[in-house]
Amino acid sequence: MSNDDLTHENFDFRGFDVPDLKAVTLASSSDGDQSKQPKTKHEDASKNRKHGKKKSKSDARSKKRAGAGKTSESFDDYEDYEEREAVSKADKKASKDRPGLFAPMTLREVTVRNRIWLPPMCTYSSFARDGRPTPFHYQHYVSRAFGGFGMVIVESTAVAPEGRITPCDLGLWEDGQIDAWRWIVDGIREAGAVPAIQLNHAGRKASTGCFAVGYDGQSVPEEAGGWPTMAPSEIAFGGLRTPRALSVDEIHGLVGAFAAAAGRAVAAGFQAIQIHAAHGYLISQFLDPLSNERDDEYGGDLTGRSRFLVEVVDAVRGAVPEGVPVLVRISATDWAAGGWDLDQTIALSKVLKEHGVDVMDVSTGGIMSGVSIPVKPNYQVPFSEQVKAKADIPVTAVGLITKPKQAAKILAHGEADAVEIGRAALRDPYWPLRAANKLGIPSTEIPYAPQYVAGAY
Repeated sequence: MSNDDLTHENFDFRGFDVPDLKAVTLASSSDGDQSKQPKTKHEDASKNRKHGKKKSKSDARSKKRAGAGKTSESFDDYEDYEEREAVSKADKKASKDRPGLFAPMTLREVTVRNRIWLPPMCTYSSFARDGRPTPFHYQHYVSRAFGGFGMVIVESTAVAPEGRITPCDLGLWEDGQIDAWRWIVDGIREAGAVPAIQLNHAGRKASTGCFAVGYDGQSVPEEAGGWPTMAPSEIAFGGLRTPRALSVDEIHGLVGAFAAAAGRAVAAGFQAIQIHAAHGYLISQFLDPLSNERDDEYGGDLTGRSRFLVEVVDAVRGAVPEGVPVLVRISATDWAAGGWDLDQTIALSKVLKEHGVDVMDVSTGGIMSGVSIPVKPNYQVPFSEQVKAKADIPVTAVGLITKPKQAAKILAHGEADAVEIGRAALRDPYWPLRAANKLGIPSTEIPYAPQYVAGAY
């Protein structure tokens, strides 16, 4: 498997045991398209009949029954079949009432032009190591805004210098960094997209290498620009350096750092704030009992392990205007026995909704090395669907969503309120424009910039 298959947004699967994609199934997935399953002898015989012998009425009815619904189970009697057909028709009717990919979405005082969003994806390109964005970042984000994305979420941006994943991460830990962001934010808005930013602290996964620094997958030595790391407990991630445990006063200070960074983001013009609580970074480290062994108010049960995140949410919510949406990216499961899971995610999402969070960005994984992650298209969508249904909060879906019809079905099935196009957007900055054409949407309804109308599909 190539490195391209092992990287996903700002989570890196390298170092994990990823099974053969063709052999993987996700038990909780609602995607059971039979057309993608291996053909049985019976199906081969049916195919032969289609091209040769005339089908009997019983054959036709059997085939209709076998193909109905989304699972491969057969029906015991005709009444079961009729009931399933009624459910299918109800679902189709409901899908017509659900918003499509290009329907606007309003969050507080911000209206996003469509439901195709660019997720935060690390580029490790602040080469001066000062946290400031460069012309590369302008080109990277503004081109995707011109490409039709509704919300453009800027990559992991550190709230403290020691919170960077790598020395080349972006940052908003000081006021002097604000001006460097303004031209990028203005460019995103002028292109019609909503500029958002992800605020993060990497905790024990900080001070690691990247293509621009070397030491890929390792802790960067201090003589090469690295630094000591911190975490809820003195538990290392894989082969990285062992962090020191944070004191309660330091935790309080980091809550303030998130709030201050959010205030700077708004000053720079960002219209939405995302708090990174996923992928094994600091907030995620507090949430998961596998990385949090504290016995004070920031450890123990779900309430204790969630305290840091809830305090960060309250602080950020208080630091930005009421009309600015606050999003939280969460790992719905860490794919490890005894660790963070979907039930805890749902319970926490209910709490976060009460504290003013507007959208849960549902991802998975990142807290442990050496775990098995069933990576395949839509593999994380069932988690977003469950959070949306059981926590009653808007969600975004992410996870190898690459095709227009695939994305459209996720919204039509009510599995998410918006989709995030990650690696496909790295290949094609104009993915939404192409998707609209593939879905048969008139060019007059597609978010073309005036400069590009002449080249419309």
